[in-house]
Amino acid sequence: MTGPDKHTKFPLANYERLCFLKNIITNPNIIVGDYTYYDDFEDVQNFEKNVKYHFDFTGDKLIIGKFCMIASGVSFIMNGANHLTDAFSTYPFAIFGKGWENAMEGREYPHKGDLIIGNDVWIGHNATIMAGVKIGDGAIIATNATVVKDVPPYTVVGGNPAKEIKKRFADEVIEELLKLKWWDWEVEKITKYLQALTGNDIEKLKSII
Repeated sequence: MTGPDKHTKFPLANYERLCFLKNIITNPNIIVGDYTYYDDFEDVQNFEKNVKYHFDFTGDKLIIGKFCMIASGVSFIMNGANHLTDAFSTYPFAIFGKGWENAMEGREYPHKGDLIIGNDVWIGHNATIMAGVKIGDGAIIATNATVVKDVPPYTVVGGNPAKEIKKRFADEVIEELLKLKWWDWEVEKITKYLQALTGNDIEKLKSII
């Protein structure tokens, strides 16, 4: 056995509210790794609806790693939501035209870059991730958190704005996990060593290499 087929949309029998996300995405600017799943209370097609202000002209990408867990109601706020903040008015006059189309001449709306989620990241119900944020491997984002800045690997954050609650492991263990990059192993190897991956003995995990 090598686990579920990564190419299937719905890996749980007779249950279509949890999907392997990569297999339902249609937007080429949303990139998702293998085995990352999305669970929605109503319809998994809501995922792309929850990637907000993701306009073609902004050119930004939502990049999500492998083996992530994304709960219902999670929103990703992309760069199309940004307004000027160093001008006297934040109003987007130019988009309405009719004599206002030149309002942004010589100026650009803020662009914070791609929104990047690492591998093995758990994002709780109704969390919101803002444009340009980078979430490290193994991080946990608490329910209802609003993430406005980068989250280090294997860190638990919560609140609005989200703040660090704790590190999941000691720094030296985190360093070893980032070296191991188990999510890049062949699926046969992952399957063989599931007991080590679901445990917390770093020496046992290291001995696999």
